[in-house]
This record gives sequence, C-alpha cells and structure tokens, in this order.
Amino acid sequence: MTEKELIKSAKAAMKMSYSPYSNCTVGAALLCDNEKVYCGCNIENASFSPTICAERTAFFKAVSEGERKFKMIAVCGECNGEGDRPFYPCGVCRQVMAEFCGPDFIVLVATADDGYEKFTLSDLLPHTFSIEKGSN
Repeated sequence: MTEKELIKSAKAAMKMSYSPYSNCTVGAALLCDNEKVYCGCNIENASFSPTICAERTAFFKAVSEGERKFKMIAVCGECNGEGDRPFYPCGVCRQVMAEFCGPDFIVLVATADDGYEKFTLSDLLPHTFSIEKGSN
C-alpha cells in the first residue's frame, strides 16, 4: 500500500466520526506489517474524558485482533467541514504509538492541499516513556 492510498483510507474513516461537540472529524488508517489496514475515527462523549482519538481507535482495533507489528499510520482531519490544517496526533496517541512501535515508525499527517507531511515517531515524541527505558 502506498502512502497516498493509506491517506485515502484515513480520509474515508473520517466519515464515521462522532464529533458533535468539537465539530472536528478525524480519521486514521494504520498499516500493519502483514499489509492489513485498520481504520479509526474520533468518537466524542459529553463528559469529554471518555472521548477517543482516531489514532487510538485504529491501534486498539488492530491490537484487539492480535496485531502487534506496524509499518505506518496516516492521520487527517477537518473542523466544520474545512480541512484547513494538519491534525497532528495528540500526546496520548503518540505515547500509545510508542507502546507498540519503534522510533522509526512512520506517521503521515495529511495537509489541506492533498499533500502530507511525513514524520518518524521519534520526530513527534523524542523522549519516550517505556517499560524498558522508564522516562527518557
């Protein structure tokens, strides 16, 4: 699967978003080493803390199906129907990625012009916390 195809899957996942409070829809598509793709969207809740981001939805779906090896994730979003800016993974999502992926894991962030930015997880989370390292 190409990077652009993965972004297309993330954009399709946005349509499933439940976001009546922020009016921001976010989609993610997670590519496993075995080429399976797990998609997720953000799901909000009136009490806010149970809200889950698209990235974590995709990861938790994959992990709950037994997946443990991942190549990359694509993330895209828009607010009020306008895709005017990149939607970078939040800190909690970055930490979840660090739980299952190495520092070279690829994170694609779609931009408004049908382009995208490409990062490694270590670009986005340079000092990870893990069971092996503790806080770095």
